[in-house]
Amino acid sequence: MSEIKVNQLGHKAPKLKKELKSRHITMISLGGTIGTGLFLASGGAIAQAGPGGALLAYGLIGIMVYFLMTSLGEMAAYMPSSGSFSTYATKFVDPALGFALGWNYWYNWAITIAAEIAAVSLIMKYWFPDSSSALWTVLFIAVVLTFNLLSVKSYGESEYWFAMIKVATVIIFIIISLLMIFGILGGQAPVGFTNFFISDGPFHGGFLATFGIFLAAGFSFQGTELLGITAGETDDPGKNIPKAVKSVFWRIILFYILAIAAIGMLIPFTDERLLSEDIAVSPFTLVFDRLGIAFAASLMNAIILTAMLSAGNSGLYASSRMLWQLAVDGHAPKIFMKLSRRGIPIYALMATLAVGCLAFLASFFGDGVVYIWLLNASGMSGFIAWLGIAFSHYRFRRAFEVQGLDPKLLPYKARLFPFGPLFAFTVCMIVVIGQNYNAFMGDTIDWYGILVSYIGIPLFLLLWLGYKIKNKTKMLPLEQCDLKVEQ
Repeated sequence: MSEIKVNQLGHKAPKLKKELKSRHITMISLGGTIGTGLFLASGGAIAQAGPGGALLAYGLIGIMVYFLMTSLGEMAAYMPSSGSFSTYATKFVDPALGFALGWNYWYNWAITIAAEIAAVSLIMKYWFPDSSSALWTVLFIAVVLTFNLLSVKSYGESEYWFAMIKVATVIIFIIISLLMIFGILGGQAPVGFTNFFISDGPFHGGFLATFGIFLAAGFSFQGTELLGITAGETDDPGKNIPKAVKSVFWRIILFYILAIAAIGMLIPFTDERLLSEDIAVSPFTLVFDRLGIAFAASLMNAIILTAMLSAGNSGLYASSRMLWQLAVDGHAPKIFMKLSRRGIPIYALMATLAVGCLAFLASFFGDGVVYIWLLNASGMSGFIAWLGIAFSHYRFRRAFEVQGLDPKLLPYKARLFPFGPLFAFTVCMIVVIGQNYNAFMGDTIDWYGILVSYIGIPLFLLLWLGYKIKNKTKMLPLEQCDLKVEQ
């Protein structure tokens, strides 16, 4: 790496502690992906597009996410930063884009925390229907705040075990399902592919139904980009980030593809229960019930509770680190740079949690209209971050070549460049544009539906163009992209 100059910062920014290991970042990225999208929404995906349509949609999105993770992994291994794609966009594209991506992503996770707070109360009332929602809300906040305040290592360990529970559930589910499919368990004859081809299967509803699931599948995979956020606190990122990238993709594809295939084989896609969002009839619960596990619904409820805690835990971590990096880069008030004795960005953490709680309180006023709008605005944020990753990586590698640096200097090199980032950018753009294609297909255009679905885009553009106009920034020429590694 001797050919790469080291950038000495003009100011003394506080340093985060590098205490996350390879196993932590692998599970953090996995934990952000395996959640209600798999445990609940997968049933609806199979019912709407058939098992073939669901497999095709999730498979294509999985390939896109693979290229995004290799792109992010290449940049994070070379230049680890808690600002991740915000920092990379600032250095390789345009400071205005980095500013907008950073605030957009912080907002996304802050609102996600509010959503998890609301969801946990509903989950707990499954067991304790007459209990106070306020009690569960306070307990949830206390748990995720404690894990984040102790140290980055305590956060990593908690998320490791949260994710481990979900991963173990999916593995057990797949093994049990395979044994039932071949007639070894369940006391029934082997089902094979019988349920795949009933009615108009395996591609129920044709192209548009599969396209609709293709859009929804994108949300299920959001959270994998957490891998980039952890790079700033990872021990030996040049070694551990590539290991995590390689393992995460195959695990996600295996879990999602095998789980959806198993559900499609065991439960006819014509079964109306697959469309329900009730935990008592989630596809996982239905399969466990079929095996004769009496407490299947309670088991899945407990696992989904774990998924909620995991999402809140990761959300608070990711958003506080992004806000800290924004402050370090001069894009947020300097108070958010302050670290506790344990190396935690304490003010960034508390400010993020406060915003999440305020958003949660908004759900109690005006029939929750404000809260619904906040959620809709954050829904597009993950896809915008993915677009930023793909574009930044393309520019990063081009700048590497233009500035005469040898790609062999990269600790990890993404495969199939430039196809990878260009493919990911294109597919992700299709997902963004097609979010609510139904609004354009009626006798009249559904303007309200369009506004609700796409509100995140004008908010992002407002941040981007506002910063650009105020600071008169331009897209950086490739020869001026900052490829110096900070130490």
